Amino acid sequence: MKCYLSSPLQKSREWKPLEQRKCTDIPWLLLFILFNVGMLCICGFAIATGAASRLISGYDSYGNTCGQKNAKIPGIELSGRDHTSRKYVFFLDPCNIDILRRKIKSVALCVSKCPDTELKTYEDLRNFSTVYGSDLCSYDVQPDTYSSHANRSTKCPTLPVHPSASLPVFHRCIPVDISCYARFAEAFITFVSDNSVVHRVIAGVMTSKEIIMGLCLLALVLSLILMVVIRYISVVLVWILTAVVVVGCAVSVAGGTGILWWLYVDHSKSVNASLPALELEVAKDNQKALLIYAIAATIFTVILLLLMFFMRKRVALTIALFHVAGKVFTHLPLLALQPFWTFLTLMLFWVYWISVLLFLGSAGSPVQNNQTGLVEFKMDGPLQYMVWYHAVGLIWISEFILACQQMTVAGAVVTYYFTRDKSQMPFTPIVSSVLRLMRYHLGTVVKGAFIITLVEIPRLILTYIHSQLKGRENACARCMLKACICCLWCLEKCLTYLNMNAYTATAINSTNFCTSARDAFFILAENALRVAAINSVGDFVLFLGKVLIVSCTAFAGILSLNYQREYTVWVLPLIIVCVFSFLVAHCFLSIFEIVVDVLFLCFAIDTKYNDGSPGREYYMDKALMSGNEIHGEFKRTIFIVFVVYF
Repeated sequence: MKCYLSSPLQKSREWKPLEQRKCTDIPWLLLFILFNVGMLCICGFAIATGAASRLISGYDSYGNTCGQKNAKIPGIELSGRDHTSRKYVFFLDPCNIDILRRKIKSVALCVSKCPDTELKTYEDLRNFSTVYGSDLCSYDVQPDTYSSHANRSTKCPTLPVHPSASLPVFHRCIPVDISCYARFAEAFITFVSDNSVVHRVIAGVMTSKEIIMGLCLLALVLSLILMVVIRYISVVLVWILTAVVVVGCAVSVAGGTGILWWLYVDHSKSVNASLPALELEVAKDNQKALLIYAIAATIFTVILLLLMFFMRKRVALTIALFHVAGKVFTHLPLLALQPFWTFLTLMLFWVYWISVLLFLGSAGSPVQNNQTGLVEFKMDGPLQYMVWYHAVGLIWISEFILACQQMTVAGAVVTYYFTRDKSQMPFTPIVSSVLRLMRYHLGTVVKGAFIITLVEIPRLILTYIHSQLKGRENACARCMLKACICCLWCLEKCLTYLNMNAYTATAINSTNFCTSARDAFFILAENALRVAAINSVGDFVLFLGKVLIVSCTAFAGILSLNYQREYTVWVLPLIIVCVFSFLVAHCFLSIFEIVVDVLFLCFAIDTKYNDGSPGREYYMDKALMSGNEIHGEFKRTIFIVFVVYF
């Protein structure tokens, strides 16, 4: 896993885009395959021990799995029952939520039918048992003794019994009453003390679910539209943004510098030798301090203005990259579908991961709780190690999926950039990039994902420790924990950016991860000012795009909910819509950001090894080669905006 810095001779090695292709980082691919075999073994172990059936079919509070014949558990009186005809789990008090442990604090029974009508009395419970053959009280209580049993308050359900329905796959009787959902929400929203507020909020979400889905679809459409429009408005947007930043900085810094000089002159006039000795000394100290501040502010102002002057060409390059990125999406429209496939793959993997985690949670040994006398499944030592192994798999495989998306996009954009005749490109560059990734470079993305995992794991552990020790540790320990978490977060972001460029270098030269990361690092170091301009200006423009999408979606949500005046609380529906719209915008615009980063690395390589002479012609687009087209488009865009406005 070591990455060595290259010698000067190695650094001079020329890039050969798309000229050769070979497999990279094969040992890491084999390691990843072995790791996934371990993940599958954990899943198989959970299924083999019966945890899968307990999770899907459900089990009662005495260790019996519903829907099957059970073996006797030593020491548990009501265990080992035949529940072949009892396929549903019924909770005696389903709304009694243990907020601290996030679980239902109630006795569970296996029943043959969930009560679909409200049962108000014990006589109703007996009639339900007689008609449907489903006992809703504990197994040792006969239906004809429901009304007179001494322990009916603990062995029978809490009255009234609300109507319930079974889940499609997991056979649990879930109340249809909205008040129970409020209790579930309170288990996770512990800072809300007013249950009526929770009830109204949950009711607003349930009754406005169609509006929420429509607004989420609107966010998706707006993201697609913005990716198309940003090609044409990037010139105006970036220049206006740059002008605002330059003017704001110049006015604030220059104004502050002028005020300091004015104060210095004013204090100089006020210094009088006739003043008392103490006041004269204080006045001279203030005069010296103002002189130092004024000189420092002047130097800073000059440096800032010079920096802005020299950065103007880098801003023009940012505009050109945004313009060419729009062209890339025109030639490669399937790039817009990458967030869909990545999101779908991540969802499928996360569903699998959560299912296996739940299997492991039900795979422990049955242990009787001394206080309640009920059965609980406790995880032994080996199971806990499996959970940790499974948690590492969540991070590594998730990062691997994201890295595959980055490598796929990089491969397609590299093919577009280094193909002089665009008509000679593959029919589907995205599909070709996916095939190259699967055939040659899976080991490279595995290694890149593992490096990110090595940083994420300690950061998550420190975050967990910080949350568990909240309010207990002293101020120094809290500050050190936050500093470590912040440093690891910054390191993760830097490594993610370097990994992205390493994948691009691999797509160009078919080199292994370390060689690609080293080559990309030297190219980026040679273009540090350009990188700073593109990352600062470009990222801020894309952030404004995300804010625009969220704002438009939230505004549409307010207008939509305004016609539904019966919703007394709009907070949660709007929060759900805004969060989803931001995630959608982030997914789509992150693809645009990846394209810009890949184009920049290709541009930097192109300008380093080519000079436009015969035999060393540039690969770059005309918009990158010359700023005339950009400025001409800027003028045309301004003219169109002027005409539309007036």
